[in-house]
Amino acid sequence: MKKEIDKSFGLLLKELRKEKGLSIKKLGSQLDINYSYISKLENNHTTPSEDFIKKIAAIFDYDKEELMLRAGKIPDDIIEILRSNPKEAVKFLRQKFES
Repeated sequence: MKKEIDKSFGLLLKELRKEKGLSIKKLGSQLDINYSYISKLENNHTTPSEDFIKKIAAIFDYDKEELMLRAGKIPDDIIEILRSNPKEAVKFLRQKFES
């Protein structure tokens, strides 16, 4: 099994959907979108919008920030922190998380 940290947005979406017992078509219906879009997301053929991520977070009661990062989207406030404090931010992250 893949480590949690290695999961893409698509894989995580698929797992969340299955844990809740939803088919792709049922989830598409709940979101009022075509189920083929969900299939493309789950197979990492497209990336979701921030609005879509917010909806998924609400439906599955999942952390929006984590979903955004897994989708390759960095929240605006984090980008601002990095831009305003590049050396300090990088130093802090490396000290905190490097093995």
